[in-house]
Amino acid sequence: MATASCKSLEDSETARESEEETEIPKDFEPGASSESILISIDLYEEVENSPGSVYEDVSYRRRKSTICELERSAGKRVLAEEQVETSKSFDDKSQDGQLKAEIGHDESIRIKNSPNVEPIRIEMESIQMSSDEEKHEIIETAEDIHNPEWKQHSKHIFILSEAGKPIYSRFGSEDKLVTLMGVMQALVSIVQDNGDVIRSIHAGDHKFVFLVRLPLILVAVANTNASAPQLVVQLNCVYNLILSVLTSTQLCSIFEQRRNYDLRRLLGGAEKFLDNLVDTMDSDPSFLLVAVRCLPLTSAIRDTISQSIVQYCSKVKNVVFAILVAKNQLVTIVRMKKYSLHPSDLHLVMNLVNSSDSFKAAESWTPICLPKFDSSGFLHAHVSYLDDNCPACLLLLTVDKNLFFTLQECRRKIVERLHRYNCLEAINASLESEGYSVSEVGLPDLRHFIYKSKSAAQFTEPRLEAPYVSNEDQSNLFGLYQYLHHRMYNSARPLKILFYVGQKEIMLSWHMAGFELYAAFEPMVTKFTAVNTMNKLVRWIKKEEDRLFIMNAPTI
Repeated sequence: MATASCKSLEDSETARESEEETEIPKDFEPGASSESILISIDLYEEVENSPGSVYEDVSYRRRKSTICELERSAGKRVLAEEQVETSKSFDDKSQDGQLKAEIGHDESIRIKNSPNVEPIRIEMESIQMSSDEEKHEIIETAEDIHNPEWKQHSKHIFILSEAGKPIYSRFGSEDKLVTLMGVMQALVSIVQDNGDVIRSIHAGDHKFVFLVRLPLILVAVANTNASAPQLVVQLNCVYNLILSVLTSTQLCSIFEQRRNYDLRRLLGGAEKFLDNLVDTMDSDPSFLLVAVRCLPLTSAIRDTISQSIVQYCSKVKNVVFAILVAKNQLVTIVRMKKYSLHPSDLHLVMNLVNSSDSFKAAESWTPICLPKFDSSGFLHAHVSYLDDNCPACLLLLTVDKNLFFTLQECRRKIVERLHRYNCLEAINASLESEGYSVSEVGLPDLRHFIYKSKSAAQFTEPRLEAPYVSNEDQSNLFGLYQYLHHRMYNSARPLKILFYVGQKEIMLSWHMAGFELYAAFEPMVTKFTAVNTMNKLVRWIKKEEDRLFIMNAPTI
């Protein structure tokens, strides 16, 4: 298990901060560009600012809404009611002059076009059980605190309201965890009554981490390698997903009117998105680094894809972002001038695509709130896969809810041009090869690495190969990266270089002004050899940066 591996590492590690100067200049940053497409932040900025309440700044957000600004610039009148929608359901009855939205068996959205119809807003519907008997059966078989299997999970995520009302649990039935969540709410209230905010409780190998974002309380209980600050970052991602479905304005409005409101009524059907996000965070470095992984492509192919999107999206007013993703990797992003995306928002977009197979069946039209961009309102996303044989998904985001058919035509022209220049074949080739091998670097002692460009908020890593083949070995390696990452960002003693000796590998982490680098080496490598290898690795990444990173920021 990852926890055992981390413990043995602690027993045998040797960790010292190097005082020696490296050969790499301090301002050297492979992957950096003059104008970044993503917003770069200090890693624990969210951790420091996490305690708070949406009640405190809703009026400010309404005044400073980016979406309102975009709509005003488009010459539209914006009513407050358009930003405060309290219903997250849609009518799936087929009517003349409308689109028909259907919920499939996989609880995802499908769109069927009717001729000569006006586009409408398609929103997620609460998934109803076919009968009371089925609902009762699920509750009876669900895990609870008395179930040994429930206790064996290495990480639990809970969401409850400030009144102690259960909203979400990764494992088990919320109805059977009412008492447990009541205790969590009581702990938060007791500390608040003393004028403080509870952050974490440590009991043996278990960490109880709290994120108080009133009217919601989020709690992580874990005995994994993730540190308390890393778990706070994960809870922030879960909180942002809630906002992506409801918006902060709606969330605030609901609980101002009814403090005991059962939020599950509005989040019905969103559980699979929450489950997928929680599971992905246990193995994806994107959330650990607060960065985005790019699909390795030649600069010529990536530029052709970007220019194809710019060519047709620039003719459509009010398109804010055009995002092309493939298997949790960013292919390209085109944005409106003056606006950039936060990596956390892009994580939500990728999670939306990966959690729903129905996007592969038909073009979809769905609202999504990007909390870091503007938590008070929705953008409208045209979501579609480029081709049946290509797992790349294109999202065209706009402030205009009446652009479905216009964006449908825009998407058709983009796909035609990408076919013409064989871009889909290049994307498929990169995906099938799973990126690149660490052997391409030409450093025999190097097993694996993760490199992040700080200013670009992008990272790269080779595919996992021997000896990291089994799920257990891969989990152990990720646990070591989490451990190194926490030690490097330790607020009491932040480090620049850290050298660890583990039972099965040597680990080295290196932070410079422009980048972060974590690497795993063969177990007999010396510190001197590892540092020299890191220097050569950074220079190799610099040589390959056009293929590994998005180096320009195309705008509409």
